[in-house]
Amino acid sequence: MVRSICLHNRQSNPASTKVSSMSNGRNHTLLMGLAFLTLLIVSYFANIVFFETLNVILQNQLLSLLMIFVHNIIVVSLVLLGMTFYVNLVTFGFFKREKYANVVLDHPKTFAIVFASTILLLSILRGTNLFLGSIIVEALPMIFLISAPIGIIEGYGIYLAIKKTLSRTIVAKDLVGIYGIFLVAAAVEVGFISALK
Repeated sequence: MVRSICLHNRQSNPASTKVSSMSNGRNHTLLMGLAFLTLLIVSYFANIVFFETLNVILQNQLLSLLMIFVHNIIVVSLVLLGMTFYVNLVTFGFFKREKYANVVLDHPKTFAIVFASTILLLSILRGTNLFLGSIIVEALPMIFLISAPIGIIEGYGIYLAIKKTLSRTIVAKDLVGIYGIFLVAAAVEVGFISALK
């Protein structure tokens, strides 16, 4: 009897189930935003430590591989978390009044290309500024050419991460593949640095 009453209440009140689901989704989104902010702060300090100890790290190939891989994983995890946060904001109606909130989700490939290209460009410019002390416009074509092999691998990893997240098709297998791409990129980068020494 009790079971049939509970079953009847569930069937007769689908609206309350939907509201509860929406509320849980919003709480999950807010927690994800907090996690994103926390990872952003952690990555800021990790970057400082990474670049301050770079000369020491580069003296050991295994340590270089590990540190570059961890650095790349932090970056791509930040991208994944940020994009998932955005998807949840749109999905759970945080942008109800915004006319074009769904544009990014409706065109995941286009925006994945734009975001991946922007991240790579900023990364190369930051690296140039770090190693040369400033951005020398005349040297940029050569730097882009030298960075191309690593940039293509990392760019593809970032593109996949963003596209899969925006299209809401990302699964654990995809994450393993994306992190694998960044392990290959780290190995290529360490090999490249060793060849230049």
